[in-house]
Amino acid sequence: MTAQALKQPGASSGGQQSATLLNVVLRLVLLLALDGFFIWFALSAFAEGFTQLGVVIAVIAAAVNYIILVRDMYPLRWMLVGLILMIMFAIWPILLTVFVAFTNYGDGHLLTKVQSIELIQQERYLPEGGAAYSWTGYRNEAGEYALWLQNAAGESFLAFPGTSLIPASEAEGIGELDDNGIPVSIEGYEKLNALQVASDQTIPSIQFGSELDGVQIRSAREAAQLQLRYEYDEATDSLTDRETGVSYSPIAGTWTSQTGDTLPFGFRATVGTGNFTRFFESPAFRGPLLRIITWNFAFAFLSVFTTFSLGLGIAYIYNDRSLPGRKIIQSFLLIPYTIPSLITIIIWRGMFNNQVGVINRTLDSLLGIAPAWTVDPTLAKLAIIIVNLWLGYPYFMLICSGALQAIPEDLYEAARVDGANAWQRFFKITLPLLLVAVGPLLVASFVYNFNNFNLIFLFIEGGPPIANSATRAGHTDILISYVYNFAFASGRAKEYGLGSAITIIIFLIVAVITLFQFRYTKMWEEVGEGV
Repeated sequence: MTAQALKQPGASSGGQQSATLLNVVLRLVLLLALDGFFIWFALSAFAEGFTQLGVVIAVIAAAVNYIILVRDMYPLRWMLVGLILMIMFAIWPILLTVFVAFTNYGDGHLLTKVQSIELIQQERYLPEGGAAYSWTGYRNEAGEYALWLQNAAGESFLAFPGTSLIPASEAEGIGELDDNGIPVSIEGYEKLNALQVASDQTIPSIQFGSELDGVQIRSAREAAQLQLRYEYDEATDSLTDRETGVSYSPIAGTWTSQTGDTLPFGFRATVGTGNFTRFFESPAFRGPLLRIITWNFAFAFLSVFTTFSLGLGIAYIYNDRSLPGRKIIQSFLLIPYTIPSLITIIIWRGMFNNQVGVINRTLDSLLGIAPAWTVDPTLAKLAIIIVNLWLGYPYFMLICSGALQAIPEDLYEAARVDGANAWQRFFKITLPLLLVAVGPLLVASFVYNFNNFNLIFLFIEGGPPIANSATRAGHTDILISYVYNFAFASGRAKEYGLGSAITIIIFLIVAVITLFQFRYTKMWEEVGEGV
């Protein structure tokens, strides 16, 4: 017994040490694998020109190593995955938006400078004296191509990639020629028709022949001795058109000549506060901007006021436990809250249709009127408020029902003894105590409706349009839908940099409003304490 007792502690200690060593080894192996992934991801981001993303990945990798290797960071290991996801899907998009706001990122400026130069240098031209040919394509089983070339002088050549052009008289494996002097077949190769050639987009990039006499396919009928049209000079940081001799220098991400001509395929470049300055100083923006901001505030306020008022009214009525069928009716009143808003908005859009909507058909049959809901600006705004009222009142009905039940009945009994009527009890007791509970939710609802893009876009797409507006803007547009139309949905070039700048401005506006409203929330709390 003594010997066994002496052996047991040692065996247990050895097993614990083995288990601990195994855990350490597994942890280090997993960390090395994770570091390998982070290094590959960061290097790929840097190589593609996404420097900011590469920096973020490097920071995440450093943080992961620190948390795993440092003993004091042990509690954070359990939150590691959540922290990584929060950085990638919450913090990184915010940082990216801020970065893009100070750039010219958009259509024509999506590439890095290196990518822009490479893409422009792919363009070729036929220099003076360069040979041109009509061509016929052939392909073998390995997918390799050959061309039969014919020039204006009636001479024919066989061309393979990487070798000099072979005159027809010296070519081997040539089959019978058709009436146009084109081989019906070439040994090992199958003749292609125009459709087969067009289906392969790699053919125009293949150079047939040597560096001296090589040709490239220029069109569906012509192959020619093409040369690079643009030459980049790193010393002067400029692109020169070898065909015209014009030089282009980079100005704000656009290759521009001295005469103001530009090349396609610009690149991302920092423009400082140019997007913000343009937003505030451009007459095109100032025209509809004041009208849109005014409606934005009105829409958010009216949405909160109407939904809260109706929700509170219904909750107050059905707070009476003696009301028959109370629970069933409340359940039916919650139906709008259970249906996805996307479906509800589309249904209301059909109901407000000017020609075949059920609302206009009913009004026409009863009153002989058919309002132009989607044409008249005032009616369009009214329709949006009505739809939002339907969508939002169940939420406030729910929270007000819970808040009303939390108010002590003794307060009402004391008020009745003091002679307070129903209105006095509501405004002196119910409403102050209710605002203490739902005040923060009212602020959150205002912020939500201030950016309620789904309703505005799905119901009427911001229409009807504002007449004589230089930009795409509608009478029911709010700031967020206006930004979307400008940066994404308009037929003009997309300007993500400007859109990001406007988004930051909207964020600052909402932040100021929220802070201001929370000040009043504290005032409600002070009123509630005095009740």
